[in-house]
Amino acid sequence: MAGAAVFARPAAAQAVGLGLAQAKHCVACHRVEKKVVGPPFKAIAERFKGESTAIPHLAQRIREGSRGQWGAIGMPRQVDVTQEEAEQLAAWILSLYRPE
Repeated sequence: MAGAAVFARPAAAQAVGLGLAQAKHCVACHRVEKKVVGPPFKAIAERFKGESTAIPHLAQRIREGSRGQWGAIGMPRQVDVTQEEAEQLAAWILSLYRPE
């Protein structure tokens, strides 16, 4: 999967992932650790940890939007995010999971 390859180096992965999230305006509704409009990225990572289909599933939700997954406020379609970018974002979000 293209998105996963970008995140082979952990330090670079975090910088690239956050930069892409900022460039695509994901941070208008999401933060890494704090709920704003949408869930924190770490909560998403925790929900989907270990799922083999997490990257394609999250990439699809990013591009097509979703309703009712995290509460009453839905996520609109992100038409300016390419499939590759959505996969990169999904891989980055999943990389944020740290078991306690």
